[in-house]
Amino acid sequence: MSRAFVNEDAQGSPDPEYRLPDPDSPYYDEAAAWALIQGADSGDSRSAEEATGYRWGDPLLAGEVEEILRRAEDEGQDRVAQLARRFLREARRAG
Repeated sequence: MSRAFVNEDAQGSPDPEYRLPDPDSPYYDEAAAWALIQGADSGDSRSAEEATGYRWGDPLLAGEVEEILRRAEDEGQDRVAQLARRFLREARRAG
């Protein structure tokens, strides 16, 4: 590879930080659903999956994602609504 295309000083971007409550918290699933949506929005679903222990489209989070979708539609957050719909389509396939 040409040295013109190599940046030896480049550093990888830091891993995203997902602020999640304790897994035993009653709010964990909601926070995990948001983390998966945010990970997908940033193009890094894998980090969100690793942080939460849930996979994209996990049917166990469908209720939380439906609530995220409802709020996003009410508040005009089109990108969040789009990602929530994609999650729910995947959850229906997986379920």
